[in-house]
Amino acid sequence: MKQSESSKLPSFLKKINLSLENLRGIPSSEKLFFVQYLGVMIKAGLSLSPSLKTLAKQTKNKNFKRILLSVQQNIEIGESFSYSLSQHPKVFKELFVNMIEAGETSGNLEKVLSQLHIQMKKDHDLISKIKGALIYPIIVIIAMIGIGTAMIVFVIPKISEVYKEVNATLPLATRALISLSDFVVNNGLMAGTATVILIILIIKIISTSKGKYQFDRILLKLPIIAPIIKKINLARFARTLGSLLKTDIPVIKSFQITSKVLGNSLYREAVKTTTQDLEKGVSIEETLKKFSHLFPPTVIQMIATGEQSGTTDEMLENLANFYEEEVNRTMENLPSVIEPILIIVLGVAVAAMAIAIIMPMYSLTQAI
Repeated sequence: MKQSESSKLPSFLKKINLSLENLRGIPSSEKLFFVQYLGVMIKAGLSLSPSLKTLAKQTKNKNFKRILLSVQQNIEIGESFSYSLSQHPKVFKELFVNMIEAGETSGNLEKVLSQLHIQMKKDHDLISKIKGALIYPIIVIIAMIGIGTAMIVFVIPKISEVYKEVNATLPLATRALISLSDFVVNNGLMAGTATVILIILIIKIISTSKGKYQFDRILLKLPIIAPIIKKINLARFARTLGSLLKTDIPVIKSFQITSKVLGNSLYREAVKTTTQDLEKGVSIEETLKKFSHLFPPTVIQMIATGEQSGTTDEMLENLANFYEEEVNRTMENLPSVIEPILIIVLGVAVAAMAIAIIMPMYSLTQAI
């Protein structure tokens, strides 16, 4: 009995390990490597199945290796590449699958893989730039919260005891600071629990479609943040739609897929509405004009020009390059914009705390 239980243990641990790998997901760098080198191998004249097998051997991610071998086995039994990829929707999104399907249909998979690599690399670079720009402000904010909490929990109570011993008359600011400190020290567990519950509640609300829409709507009204969000969504809209049109995917289907990759709910709904209008025969220019608060006149005009001349994909590529450059520039300048604001906030907070602590001390020394 013990032997059978011990034999079950390794298989159970393997299942846990596999589940953890699935949770971690596939790094975008792995997928970029896969698309780039698959394109190179197809261009060199290698067939699809051996190419996938070779790439599966080269990848270090066990989960991705398993998926690639599964795709390769499906192709071996006669399934299409796009269908085989679609069986793994968490790894290969609709955009990816549809572009591959277009390449298979047109017989130009090599060109599609090249376009897909450009699309994915631009997207990866954009996200990396945003994350890199936000690291500094987040570290400063966490440090500010940490120092403030340490002052309230450890420093203020000791100073409060001194004032109580000498029975000092305290100004309003000092009394408020001591009351806050007493509340946090005496009700720390309750305050911490309430904060965690509040954060979870906010996340739950934002995770609903209505909550996400309202949250995104608020973000588009905030100074500094709103222009950045608009540029990011315009860059992704132009890059994704342009890539899909370049691979000869029909316009309406291209808009449908593009709506699903946009991060902001308002942009997503705008593109969905555009898709519905296009099905009714309305031009892209006319339908985008309804959303002039999201799509600037220059964007609408360039798309209209492309629509009339049959070069919509080229116009979208130009727009994507422009807005990606704008996002890069904005992200590079973001720390220099946020830094003075953080310094002012930190300075005001430190000054307020210092005044609240020092004022009674000054009064006591004057009395002596």
